[in-house]
Amino acid sequence: MSEDQVTETAASSSKGRPAKKDAKANFFARIALFVRQIIGELKKVVAPTRKELINYTLVVLVFVAIMMVIVSLLDIGFGSAIGWIFGGSGSTDS
Repeated sequence: MSEDQVTETAASSSKGRPAKKDAKANFFARIALFVRQIIGELKKVVAPTRKELINYTLVVLVFVAIMMVIVSLLDIGFGSAIGWIFGGSGSTDS
């Protein structure tokens, strides 16, 4: 596979990297590399626009409302089925 076929991220992350690193690299060097990688990834993040944010919020709220209805109906249905199967009136008084 040529480098032209590799994505930019994959190509840039493999440039200049040695084939095998020593497993006992300096602790502080590893932390510094980790922090540099975090900063690099955070620079790629794109914040949503106001319109997108409102749209995403509405989608999540509608989905949660639908799931609440489904779970509530299942709860009521299973509760009624258990009451019917065991024939209890719900009272535990003797």
